[in-house]
Amino acid sequence: MNYLAHAYLSFDQDEVLVGNFIGDFVKGRMMTSFPIGVQDGIKLHREIDTFTDTHPLVRAGQSYLRMKFGHYSTVITDIYFDYFLARNWSKFSRIHLEEFIQHTYSTLRMYKSLFPERFANMFHLMVQDNWLLKYREIEGIRQTFSGMSRRTRFESKMEVAHLSLLEKEKEFQVIFFAFFEDLETFAREKLLEIQKSHAGH
Repeated sequence: MNYLAHAYLSFDQDEVLVGNFIGDFVKGRMMTSFPIGVQDGIKLHREIDTFTDTHPLVRAGQSYLRMKFGHYSTVITDIYFDYFLARNWSKFSRIHLEEFIQHTYSTLRMYKSLFPERFANMFHLMVQDNWLLKYREIEGIRQTFSGMSRRTRFESKMEVAHLSLLEKEKEFQVIFFAFFEDLETFAREKLLEIQKSHAGH
């Protein structure tokens, strides 16, 4: 999943939010240098990604994209899901999207001393360009994909991935709603399980 979904699936727990955002930037033994709550968020991030990558509905959506985009299909569906989450935000939260996003940024800023260097650089750009709000509009999605396309080592064609979303928006929205309900239930249960595992230590 992408960043807006990871923020939402942190369930208003600050350290879990931090871990959920830096999860891709933490390798090996680095894990133990973080507070337990942040470690929980990193573990949750990985569980969410694995659940997403193996979910049959997500795979069905990716199969449509795979012919054109190859293995970049997984990244593309992650962004699509943030688009649908942002556009349908009021179905998931009583807090306005803009307010939720600003709260997410300010919470993360409080923990910036913990950021791995690569994430710290990216976070600066994320806030400056308000990536999380950008996901709500097709033009924002187009800009996101274009930026990612420039950074890939091989030709990804991601600069046109927004067109596939426009072409099959209804189908991907159906997939999103059915899948995201499963994901939210899974993430809530998994976080409780992770937190219980060290509660008695």
